Amino acid sequence: MKAVPKASPGDRVAILSPAFAAPAVSEAIHEQAMRRLTEATGLIPVEYPTTRKLGASAADRAADVTAAFADPSIRAVLATIGGDDQVTVIPHIDADVLAANPKPFLGYSDNTNLHTLLWTLGVPSFYGGSTQVHLGPGPHLDDIHLRSLKAALLDGGSIELAEPGESEDFGVPWTDPRSLVEFGTREPTDPWAWAGPSTVAEGPTWGGCIEVIDQIAVAGRMPAVANLEGAILLLETSEELPSATDVMRWVRALGERDLLGAAAGVLVGRPAVSELGSPVPDAHERAELRKAQRDVIIEQVARYNPEAVVCVGVPFGHTRPQWIVPHGGRMRLDGITRTVTADYS
Repeated sequence: MKAVPKASPGDRVAILSPAFAAPAVSEAIHEQAMRRLTEATGLIPVEYPTTRKLGASAADRAADVTAAFADPSIRAVLATIGGDDQVTVIPHIDADVLAANPKPFLGYSDNTNLHTLLWTLGVPSFYGGSTQVHLGPGPHLDDIHLRSLKAALLDGGSIELAEPGESEDFGVPWTDPRSLVEFGTREPTDPWAWAGPSTVAEGPTWGGCIEVIDQIAVAGRMPAVANLEGAILLLETSEELPSATDVMRWVRALGERDLLGAAAGVLVGRPAVSELGSPVPDAHERAELRKAQRDVIIEQVARYNPEAVVCVGVPFGHTRPQWIVPHGGRMRLDGITRTVTADYS
């Protein structure tokens, strides 16, 4: 992977919507996110033509991505949120510009598309960091999010990931003024589950949202298996709450493609099991839904690679509080001490 320099307070960073233009839904949340970004990091957010534009074409969104990477005064690129159609944006991006101007990119969910493009170009990035979900809403930034945000953008270094002890699947609706000052309903979290041998797996990361990886595979844009030898595979699921059966099929397909066999370890995010606008399952049902997904992933990894170290339930991806984690950078899964360490350099 290429060396990507960190930003310094006072530098400019691009705020883009390469998938869905969430700021158009709630400008109040977006403006609070921009203020908090500057207060927390000293960085100056710079918006582009499609940042707040609903329905922007794939070509126009791609032009903003290319322009942000081409501008030498822009030191990092942050996505406002994920979406559903970024797979259509990727062909319009000038990959040569991104390869020649590496800089940190932060995003998750549908941004797995852009992370994978950068990965194939040898440019590391960071999985997580939606401004509209993790910076703007609520009374303050979560500690683990702030620590990893600063590490990704400014400080670098290694961090042993910790469990914050509470989690929410979704927050207060953005159109409700309370979303600016209240978190969503949070519940205590379970310990992370470990599987595989009691050894240490360490390597560069690749992966993201499993539903998006499925689109990337069908579009023919997956990394070569040989390039994933010894990698740490990142897997998590979206707010659309796929069933354990669907997750099993996707992970099984990764096994058939030899990606599971190539990986040294697999890190799985804590899944959302309730969704905004629908009745929330009771505590027992929520626990059973998480267990069902955990069990099928562990089962499929063991089937294709019993030597892989597996850790399930880490708060990254579609959850809050959220760790931003390296994508293309290095992570260490220690199956002996049962710790996860991320390198943000």
